[in-house]
This record gives sequence, structure tokens and C-alpha cells, in this order.
Amino acid sequence: MTKLSVNINKIATLRNSRGGNVPDLLKVAAVVQKFGAQGVTIHPRPDERHIRYQDARDLVPVVYTEYNIEGNPIKKFMDLVLEVKPTQVTLVPDADDAITSNAGWDTIKHKSFLQEVIAEFKRNGIRTSIFVDPVLNMIEGAKETGTDRIELYTEAFAHEYGLGNEAGIAPYVASAKLANELGLGLNAGHDLSLDNIKFFKDNIPGLLEVSIGHALISESLYLGIENVVNMYLQKLK
Repeated sequence: MTKLSVNINKIATLRNSRGGNVPDLLKVAAVVQKFGAQGVTIHPRPDERHIRYQDARDLVPVVYTEYNIEGNPIKKFMDLVLEVKPTQVTLVPDADDAITSNAGWDTIKHKSFLQEVIAEFKRNGIRTSIFVDPVLNMIEGAKETGTDRIELYTEAFAHEYGLGNEAGIAPYVASAKLANELGLGLNAGHDLSLDNIKFFKDNIPGLLEVSIGHALISESLYLGIENVVNMYLQKLK
């Protein structure tokens, strides 16, 4: 079964819009695990516009499944991850002003940098994953960085699937097969939803984990978070 990690950034966005502590980020992290999610994901950004760095620390005693922290490995982020020591760190090359992640790493251009960063995290017992587009030479480049896993950036698939173009899965299938051949663990995320997750999972060999936030939280407004978490779990079997 593919694991579901729930990204709770949107809960922090809602909390921050009013100040105070409603909704309670820690409570949401606890309940998604109670309802069956196998992981919790956060993506703190330098301006702390949703997840705050202190949130990452406060979640440590709450997350008893897999704890995944995503972000651009600037020094402040690296220091935080090395302090918190989550299960996994996912490296994302997003600009400070990015609304959301919008591209994977150029693993060839940034090979030396990624090797250095990944080695530091691995020395501290933290599993590493890097965000990549479904491009074969980028997958090959990822292998050279020493990362444990890659996370396929799935926005293009989701867009094509929404238009009725199931052939949009093809680059992801090829990338997954190559990752499997290279011994890279395989994660995926971005714009995956209840509408497209089963088709994606059924076609991607060796898919270990998906990280879903925006769609899952939005769907939970309509259907209730317990129902939505369990609906994902059923589709990922």
C-alpha cells in the first residue's frame, strides 16, 4: 500500500489569517494520524506565512507516524531540520516568494550542492528525498546526489488528467520505472486529489508515498476530514 502523508500547511494558513491558535495545527496533525494517515508533512518558508519554524518543533511530540519536512535547503531551513530530526526531509528548489512549489531540481546543474546537503542530513540519520520533474536525465542525476528517494512533481499530470488526457501519465510511468531500476525510493506530490489519485497510483510502479495537502484539506471542507483521509487510504490500497 502507498502511504499517505497529509500536508497541513493550509491549516496554518487559516490559523494565521486570524491570529491566535484556531484551527489548532497540532490537533489537526493528531487527528489525521488517528484517522489513518501514515505521515504528516509541513513546508515552512522563510517568511513563515503559513507553517512557522516553531510549529516544526512543536509537532515533534505529536507526530508518531512519519514526519516529513519540505523546503529549500537554505541555512535556516537546514538548521531547523537538523534540530528537529524528522523521518524525512524533502528538498524543494522554491524561491522565497513562490506561492507554491512550481518546479523540480536540475539535478545535473546542482549536483555538487545537493550532494553536500544530502550528505549532511544522512549523517544525522534523516532520510532524504528531492523534488524532481518526470524527466529521465533528472532522475539519473538524482541518483548521483546520493538521495534516498525522489518526489515526482505531479502538477503536469494532474492538469492533463483534468482535461481527460490519461496519456499525461506516460512520463511519470517512465520515470518511476527508471527510479526503481536505479534503487531510488519513489514519492509523489502536487495537485493530487480524490479525482486523480487512484489512476496515478495504479499506473506508477513502486510508489511508496504521496504527500497531499491543498486538495485533501479542501475536500475535507465538503466531506469531513475523517471521511476524506479514509477515502484516500481506500484508493491507495
